[in-house]
Amino acid sequence: MPEKPKMGDYKRHLLVCTGPRCTENGEAQALFETLGEKFKAAGIDKGELRVKRTRTHCFATCKSGPIMCVQPDGVWYYNVNEANLQRIIDEHLVGGRPVEELIYHQSVCSVP
Repeated sequence: MPEKPKMGDYKRHLLVCTGPRCTENGEAQALFETLGEKFKAAGIDKGELRVKRTRTHCFATCKSGPIMCVQPDGVWYYNVNEANLQRIIDEHLVGGRPVEELIYHQSVCSVP
């Protein structure tokens, strides 16, 4: 029987689309690669507010990328450039307040 994997606790999970249809020039992949450093600077790389990050290939909403989704909050962000990413980190992932003007979809069963 295979060994059961282990995973540390986390408060939120940030899913980043790095597929070629969201950002043709690889902007999403470049942003994803900065997340470790940005999370550490914000204090969300460990502890109570830890955010897990995962690359995805396609969310099938291929416009105005980079596209990111914050779970379990059910919040979907578009146009996540460098400045908007910092706002999402500071206001939503650290502060707990989604950045309303960057949301293109929000699940009706989201966590307050």
